[in-house]
Amino acid sequence: MDDTDLKLLRILQRNALLPIAEIAEKIGLSHTPCWRRIRRLEETGVITSRVTILDPAKVNLPVSVFANVTMTSHLKAALTSFERAVEKEPAIVDCYSVTGVSDYLLRISVPDVAAYERYLKEHLVHLPNVQQVNSSFALREVKHTTELPI
Repeated sequence: MDDTDLKLLRILQRNALLPIAEIAEKIGLSHTPCWRRIRRLEETGVITSRVTILDPAKVNLPVSVFANVTMTSHLKAALTSFERAVEKEPAIVDCYSVTGVSDYLLRISVPDVAAYERYLKEHLVHLPNVQQVNSSFALREVKHTTELPI
């Protein structure tokens, strides 16, 4: 990856909907070479997807809950089973395997505290091999970005 690729990626991280002609102009290329670079970055997996980022409050999901999950077993099959189940849960928007006291950190988007209570009781504690869940509610989002510091 060269400096032109990095410039291109910075632009796309901010707005993937810009027309290729505008992106090309910003990085000093013509349309076709710019398009080819984007295609190459997609084909090599540097660009994994292009998405639209929503305002959680405007789609009635203003509450972010961070759930630290401790597992009953650390066998590969147990962890794989949990991770597969997590992938099927739309309310879980982020899942990280972590070090420390817990095994996983989840970010869950819900409309309100009561909805999270229901989700916890009806879904989260019933995921495979869950021993314990400790939850924290985000009071206010100070910073949120999808841009990597390249």
